[in-house]
Amino acid sequence: MHAEQYLHCPTCADVRLAEAPPCADGHGYDCPERACTDCGTALFVDPLITRERLRPAARRAA
Repeated sequence: MHAEQYLHCPTCADVRLAEAPPCADGHGYDCPERACTDCGTALFVDPLITRERLRPAARRAA
């Protein structure tokens, strides 16, 4: 996962650049927290859910 990426911001109601703020938990670039660079809305990215959405066939077969 990259430190910055484009995500849908619910406050801006559009896709915006989101950056990882400094992580107090020590996650570094793997931190699931992001913030919209336009309005500052906090966003959360769950890498496990994202990975599962990319593999729907494997989930159905289980």
